[in-house]
Amino acid sequence: MRNIARLLVEQNVVQINFEKPFTWTSGIQSPIYCDCRELISIPAARDQIVEAFLEKIKNLDCDYIVGPATAGIPWAAFIADRLNIPMLYVRSKPKGHGVGKMVEGKVNHEKPKMVVVEDAFSTGGSSIKSAEALRSEVDAEVTHILGIFSWSTPQSIANAAAANVTLAPLTEFYEIVEALMEAGKIDTSQKASLESFHDNPSKWGNN
Repeated sequence: MRNIARLLVEQNVVQINFEKPFTWTSGIQSPIYCDCRELISIPAARDQIVEAFLEKIKNLDCDYIVGPATAGIPWAAFIADRLNIPMLYVRSKPKGHGVGKMVEGKVNHEKPKMVVVEDAFSTGGSSIKSAEALRSEVDAEVTHILGIFSWSTPQSIANAAAANVTLAPLTEFYEIVEALMEAGKIDTSQKASLESFHDNPSKWGNN
């Protein structure tokens, strides 16, 4: 959605720095960073994001909304409250005591249909891990994982296909780049540099 891309740019959730690139957890040097966590602190923007999520969810059969820890939890809570349906959250790893489960919350019926809500996708790995935990621990049907933003990487597409799940972001990399251009925050050469980074992050970081 182009309007969500514009929102992220307007709220300065998207940051650009070609001189001092951001370092991802993987060690990759990136000229662009999108911190969707900041949106929970901006009520008007937060409401617009929730409305966009609700628009996507209305066409899905959903008994529970699920948020992966930690970034997905607030969005799942906002949405579950608006829909007046149960919410669960999924730990990043099994709890180290008790029964050692990953899924937290109460499931009251068999084969529940669940929608996972995340903040952003890179490879999609952590989000897919949450879906697999739901399938394993509570025998849930999980077909869709929603997110605010996706880097639109080939790896995320391949991972989602292998896990038989659909990643459905509100906006993605190329819409963000166009929104940055419209806002005058990058020029055509910088746009080309961002697209080059997207095509081959490791090579860009070694330039």
